[in-house]
Amino acid sequence: MQQLAAPEAAVAPPVRRTIFWTLGLGAFGLAFSITTTAAYLPPLLGRFTESGSLIGLVLGAEGLFALALSPVVGPWSDTFHTPLGRRRPFMLAALFPLGFCLLLIPFMPNLWTTTMIVLAFFFAYYVYEPPYRGLYPDLLPDTVFGRAQGIQHVLRGTALGLALVGGGFLLKVWRPAPFVLAAVVTTAACGAAIVFVREDGGHGRVFDGVGAYFKRSWSILREEAEVRRFLFANAAWEGTFAAARTFVVLYVIDGLHQSKAISSALLGAVATGYVIAALVAGRLGDRFGLARVIFVASFIYGGGYIVAGTAQTWHNWYFALIVPVSVAGGTVMTLAWGLLFKLMPVEHRGAVSGLATTTKGLGLLLGAPIAGLAIDLARPYLQSTEGYQILWPICGIPILGATPLVYRLIRSERESGARALPG
Repeated sequence: MQQLAAPEAAVAPPVRRTIFWTLGLGAFGLAFSITTTAAYLPPLLGRFTESGSLIGLVLGAEGLFALALSPVVGPWSDTFHTPLGRRRPFMLAALFPLGFCLLLIPFMPNLWTTTMIVLAFFFAYYVYEPPYRGLYPDLLPDTVFGRAQGIQHVLRGTALGLALVGGGFLLKVWRPAPFVLAAVVTTAACGAAIVFVREDGGHGRVFDGVGAYFKRSWSILREEAEVRRFLFANAAWEGTFAAARTFVVLYVIDGLHQSKAISSALLGAVATGYVIAALVAGRLGDRFGLARVIFVASFIYGGGYIVAGTAQTWHNWYFALIVPVSVAGGTVMTLAWGLLFKLMPVEHRGAVSGLATTTKGLGLLLGAPIAGLAIDLARPYLQSTEGYQILWPICGIPILGATPLVYRLIRSERESGARALPG
């Protein structure tokens, strides 16, 4: 194993810093689109239904596409050799449907047509994401995974803040405005990642069949214990993120009975913490180990959610708690994919990226609907917050529950790094 890894590490070309930012544009576009959809689709759907469970089901349907598409698109991109490369043809195919669906969403006249366009958007999103994720280990050495993910999450956090805060102000001016802006920004940013990234290409296109790709993904899940542990933790992280982003605006406005200005300020504080994490987490992870930093941050992240569940009224001093918890949560999300890149087998980068997106889909499929159902069930008992108070314990428990898995990965990451050293 050392003999195979050493030559590759020895001859690895120097990494241009600009590639971190160029690759990160894809994450910027994806984050802007999915944040706008998750935050401002519920108020849009609120015109047609008052059911939190139904809104959660529509948003949670994102998980079905992640589950169905990622195990096929990921490994397919491992074998899809064209002059454009392996990953970028899939990204290009998804680009314009992403923007077009975002543009249509706010103009639909009823719940069902809106849902159909949202589902089409999710389809395009999960054709783009697994190959995009696979570009990182394709183009970067493992010594810079933490830094690369840090820069990616600076861009992702910036997109998160702009979409949440800017979208809130735009929503007051014109209801479709957040989605129109997201259509333009997503198309431009995700398109730039296709245009300015260069990857090795070929001339032979290979398609082994949907069944073969599912079988390959299942074999990896069964045989790679470290990858399997990460995937379960990833499902917990993504489920929490999906639940929080779906209902946070409704929690502030309907649960705490605050204005949209307070909602925008709270979201701005979350985005600020996220960007701070992106700036520092990568270097901390590369120095102390990605899994170790994730492990420590998880206690602050999950514990902060549990404490948030005790709040029944709004106080401005909550901002002093929101920022550090957001920094911890941003640290977990920033370093997660970098840790996976270290654990994944080289020959199955696309397939493992697809599996990670699949477990993300599992989290999405369960997170928002469970949170919505819990809110509906808790409403008669938590009347002061319309049931929304229950959201935060629902979010905190999976984060804390994943910490034993992360602890096991500390040693796995260290062993993976030792195998990659020359000699």
